[in-house]
This record gives sequence, structure tokens and C-alpha cells, in this order.
Amino acid sequence: MELPERPHPLLNRRAFLGHSATALSGMALSQLLNRDGLLAAGVSSKSPIRPSIDPANPNAVRATHFRPKAQQVLMIFCAGACSQVDTFDYKPELIRRHGQPMPGGEKLVTFQGAQGALNRSPWEFRPRGQSGKMISDLVPRVGALADDLCFVHSLTGKTNTHGPGENFMNTGFTLDGFPSLGAWTTYALGSANENLPAYVAIPDPRGAPQTSGNCWNPGFLPAAFQGTDFNATKPLRNLARPSRIDLGTDRATREFIAKINRHQLEGYPGDTELAARISSYELAARMQLSVPEVCDLSTEPEHVLRLYGADAKGDRTQDIKAGYARNCILARRLIEQGVRFVQLFNGAYQVGGEGTSNWDGHKVLKDQYTVHGEIFDQPTAALILDLKQRGLLENTLVVWCTEFGRMPTFQAGASGRDHNPSGFTGWFAGAGVRAPFSYGATDEFGYRAVEKVTTVYDFHATILELMGLDHERLTFYHNGIERRLTDVHGEVLSEILA
Repeated sequence: MELPERPHPLLNRRAFLGHSATALSGMALSQLLNRDGLLAAGVSSKSPIRPSIDPANPNAVRATHFRPKAQQVLMIFCAGACSQVDTFDYKPELIRRHGQPMPGGEKLVTFQGAQGALNRSPWEFRPRGQSGKMISDLVPRVGALADDLCFVHSLTGKTNTHGPGENFMNTGFTLDGFPSLGAWTTYALGSANENLPAYVAIPDPRGAPQTSGNCWNPGFLPAAFQGTDFNATKPLRNLARPSRIDLGTDRATREFIAKINRHQLEGYPGDTELAARISSYELAARMQLSVPEVCDLSTEPEHVLRLYGADAKGDRTQDIKAGYARNCILARRLIEQGVRFVQLFNGAYQVGGEGTSNWDGHKVLKDQYTVHGEIFDQPTAALILDLKQRGLLENTLVVWCTEFGRMPTFQAGASGRDHNPSGFTGWFAGAGVRAPFSYGATDEFGYRAVEKVTTVYDFHATILELMGLDHERLTFYHNGIERRLTDVHGEVLSEILA
């Protein structure tokens, strides 16, 4: 015998009234919680601030949320995961326990495999500057500037894989498709220079990082806020005027095109895409003059080239060092010209074998890092010193970072260090930060952040804070979500602020 089909609960009068009573009770409860400030406790209730963008002039200067401490950002990114325990994070216990197993790490398997014994750095650490900050002989010239640096020793990441790690440090998300820090900054603030891009990315002489344009892409922000990538070796292509066209003809052509564009725009008022396209072409025309000028390092005095190491030569390492040094000079010139956000890369996607193109030292760390330290140290130190001597650090925030750190152990069967997102170092210099200063700490071996544990979200929130931007309010509405650089996380590291 077939049982009669049961009616849907909402078609039953008693069930319908019962559900209605429950719903009304829930609505009343939510109203009471909201009144008492208990609804969604811990979640920011600040209203979003989305900057008003003029499509005809997307890089126009825009107001900050509050008074900024810095006007520009220079971000130096070391691709490949630079080891904290071989550069800036001094651990006497790691030296004392050299060759012993790491307590609790006997069965630890990280990115590439099992871990061997604890290994002290092949480079001695020495006190630097008046502060006496212990910094490795791998980076002695940067170490000499210790009194100008503000270290964050307790950074933590979300991944131990290079591509997602690069994404995370540069965009706040491990996945592709999210706006970079530089894109968020220029979206919010624009730029003071109308003849150069607001955001310039300078790839290493050896090539782009592993995730390439993800590090400077605009994601879902308007395309105007994408970083423009070029370096001293490979400037922007197709900027030169063809030799068969004289200067007067070229100028007259540009003026005629500008007149046609204005007439076209007047016929379609409110067409933001047309206005944005015209604006981009006009910027490209202005860049024909401004970019070659800023990239022309022949005007730099010999003593400046020597300071940076741009005159280095003799072998492949010295040639790369000279190329990176010229990129550092280019970065300084862009900052001088008022470019809002400059991103300088040291190290590229791994080509030519493990450890040759970046700081990914798994196998023979001593040999690999000796090369990378030689390339990085002198030019980077000279850049900071040059900015300081020219008074540019007063308004420029310098940020040094990498995708994650490395283990205090050597890998089993190798003499290199595996990936470690549990504790690593970044540092600041320049406008708005305390120096000399050290914030947070890893454990006695440099493995895990244990004091004032800091996330990449906190790191980003602090950078935006120094630029006069509230990281909780700077948003872009995308696919039904008020997106932000720091997602739903992040606390400003107020202790490091000057």
C-alpha cells in the first residue's frame, strides 16, 4: 500500500506560523545585539572609502584619509625567499647548538623533504652602527646602515611555495588575480608626476619573478593602476620617434590627434572608457620624452656609479651586480621625479639551475648566497644612503621583504635550507618609522615567530597607514564584496611608527 505524500512544511499552516515566530524572534534578537554593539563583534563597521577616479586623469593626486607620514614607497623584494638566519636574525643558540637535532623537529618535513641538523650561518654576525645591531657579514654594507633600519623579525606567511608566496607578499592573497600593493596605493592616491607612470616595477637584470606580472598587476582594479615594468637594461619599447619623421612633424601630429580626441570626447560626454583610453594614449605620448630621460644614466657622475657598484665587471656575478646597481639608480631617479610607488626586484624566476637566479638556496647555500649577497649588498646600501643624502628619505618609505624565510636546519643530505613561512624578517627605512628599532622575535633558533607575531596583513596595513590610508576603509566593490588589500585581517604595527 502506498503511503500518502507528505505536504511541504510551508504548506502546513501550523508549521508556517511556527517558522514565522522563530524568524521574528531572530530579527528582534539581531536588532538588540546591533543596538548594544554586539553584532558581528570584532568585525570592522567602518564605512568604505572608494576614491573618486576621473577617467580622463586617473593618476591625478587624491586626498589621503588622514595626514600621511610618507608620500612615496620604494619596495625592494628579494625573490626566492632570503634566509633570515643568514642575514638579519642573529641567534646565538643556533651557533651553540650547531650540528645538533632541532628539538621537536626529528620528524619535521617541510617543502622538499626531511630536515637534518641545526646549522649556524656560514657568515659571522657582528654589531653594526651605534645601536650594535647584529647583522651578518653576508650583507656588511646594508649592515652598516643598521641605525637607519626598522626590523620586523616576526613575520609569518600562509604558504611555503614560491609562486603563492610571491603573490601573498605582493597582493595579500596566495591566489592569482588580486591587486598588488602598488596598485592599491596608486588607486587611492594617484601620483604627483603627470609624465611618468604612477607605479613602476623594475625587474631584476636576470628576468621577472616567478609570478611575473602578478606582483604588479591591478587585479580587478581599473587597468590604469597596473605597474609599468621596465629596468635600466630593458627600457620601455617603441618609444623612440622613427628616424624618417622629423621633430616638427611629430609634434604637429600629436597636437592634431589631441584636437581630434577632445572633439570625440565632447561628442560622448560621460563615456568613461573613451576618456580612460585617451588618457592612456596621452600618457604614452608624454612618456616618449620622460622615460628615456629618466632611464639615461649617462648623466650620473662617476662617483655615483662607483658608489652603487654600477662599474662592476669581470665575470657573470659582477655583470649582474652592475645591472642591479643601475636598476637601483633608476629607482632613485624615479623617486626623485615623484613616482608614487617604485618596486625593485632582486632575483628572478629560477633559470639555469637551482639557486642561480634568486635566493632559493636548497643545496649548497654557502656558494649560492655568496653570489647573491655580492649582487645585492652594495647597490642596495648605496640606494638607501643616496636617498638619505639627497633628503628623499624624509618623504619616502623604503620596504624590504621576501616571500618567506628559511629553516635553521639544513635539509637532510644537503647543505642548504628549506622553505619556512613560520618566522622571517622584513625591514623598513625612511619616513614615519622608528630607527634603529627591532620589533618581534623568532624562537631561539630562528624557526618560528614567538614574540609579537606579525602577519603579512599587518605588514601591509602598516604601509598603508604610513601613506595616510586606513586599510579597513580603502576598498573596491567587486563581485558583491567590498575588497581590500588586507582582506578581513590586519593590525597596524603602531610600535614601529615614529
